[in-house]
Amino acid sequence: MSWKAAVITVSDKGYAGKREDTGGPLVAEMLRQAGYEIAYASIVPDEREMIERELIKTADELDIALTVTTGGTGFSPRDVTPEATVAVCQRLAPGIGEAMRYESLKVTNRAMLSRAAAGIRGSTLIVNLPGSPKAIRENLAAVLPALDHGLEMLRKEQRDHAENG
Repeated sequence: MSWKAAVITVSDKGYAGKREDTGGPLVAEMLRQAGYEIAYASIVPDEREMIERELIKTADELDIALTVTTGGTGFSPRDVTPEATVAVCQRLAPGIGEAMRYESLKVTNRAMLSRAAAGIRGSTLIVNLPGSPKAIRENLAAVLPALDHGLEMLRKEQRDHAENG
């Protein structure tokens, strides 16, 4: 099944037009290659309230199955993407972040510094990725094969209801 996905880049410089967004387009391309339809994409600054609004919009208004953020998962005081994610989710999915860190630890010990979170809001799965293209590739590749099954379980009631009218 093809799922709708949203990609949200969290970057002060990207939002201000001072840096080209390479992370968001990479996430979108990886998702497209895996069969996802990119239904929404945006860039927001490292502002918790703005990140929360975008996450809520993709889940509540746009009914996106998978929302992936890139950026804002490190130790910088402005890195607040995990806090925004946890604040809007009703249930957390800690295994996703654990799997990403586990795979990245095989490449660099700095992977343990990632604070990426994942969780569920309504019937939307939200996954945080780091901002660097190298880390995006490693992290998303680690979890992407399992996400389809998670989305099937998460959206089963919706699918059953649509099929049975």
